[in-house]
Amino acid sequence: MTYDWELMLRLLREVQHSGSETFTPRQYADEHALALEQAGQPMPNLDALKAEAQNYESLLFEGGFIESRPEELGGNGENFILTERGQRLLAMLEDDGAVTSPRQHLVDKGEAALVPEVFDGLPG
Repeated sequence: MTYDWELMLRLLREVQHSGSETFTPRQYADEHALALEQAGQPMPNLDALKAEAQNYESLLFEGGFIESRPEELGGNGENFILTERGQRLLAMLEDDGAVTSPRQHLVDKGEAALVPEVFDGLPG
């Protein structure tokens, strides 16, 4: 399995900017697909993309990349904030430069990239 790092990036950005709004990964997947199509790329299978976004939400939460937003910050039980690990992942995904970019380290690790012990040992 390989991750759709662009979709993952989209979800992390939504967490970062969501404030007190409910986190809706399926809607973000829909918007991501439309952006791909507008950029001239083929439209992905929407049902599969939405399911993948839902799975990423669980993966990010269980891996300690996101956590429930505290009530004093507008938390409602259905929204999140980035943890320190999540902020690092966001920075790695945004830095998509040379072959040795932090994103490439994620790609090289494959499915294990988001296992907390593996992720925490990655350079970048």
